[in-house]
Amino acid sequence: MRSRIATLAVLALVAAAMLPISGCGGGDTSAPEEGPDSAQPRVEIVSPRNGARQPAHAVVVKVEIENFKLAPSHFDGEPRLGEGNIRFSLNRVPDCVDPVKLEKALNSPLGKGRLIGRSFDFPRYAGPNGVLAARIGSTGSYSPATRPEIYYHGLPPGFYRLVIVLAQNNGAATPYHAVTNFEILPAPGHGPHKCKGGKVSSAKAAAFN
Repeated sequence: MRSRIATLAVLALVAAAMLPISGCGGGDTSAPEEGPDSAQPRVEIVSPRNGARQPAHAVVVKVEIENFKLAPSHFDGEPRLGEGNIRFSLNRVPDCVDPVKLEKALNSPLGKGRLIGRSFDFPRYAGPNGVLAARIGSTGSYSPATRPEIYYHGLPPGFYRLVIVLAQNNGAATPYHAVTNFEILPAPGHGPHKCKGGKVSSAKAAAFN
């Protein structure tokens, strides 16, 4: 009798050892591997909104950035993945545009469908960012920034086109950008002047920018 009980106990132990182990230490309990981050950098203009009309001769530009790190300590240095600075480019739409020139700009593959106009990326208008532009040689092209904002002042009345581009540490542009158009209003009773000779007003030209 005791021998039979002992035999049954041994068989029970063997059967238990052969059962699949679950719970602690059993199976593959690790989390599934995540793929590479597919989120792309993005820049959004907070102000001025597209179509804004500014009574003052100045504008505070603010942007929001996602999936991109501004790196002041690496400015003008070697490119690093996912970081860099901002290129602000402000141009005034020309007054009384020759319709022929406007048509050429719209149809030209190099003109990108617009007239560039006068740049305001100089120390006189862009302040410290304009000074920084002079330092790196981008004056008249863009004003670099390591913060998500810039202040332009002393702007004459007219229509403006502002392009914001995310750039690598060395200033090389990335494909990630945003664009806004706004107007600096003239003082009451001081314009805008009517265009002569069939030329297109800056307001109409701005619609093509």
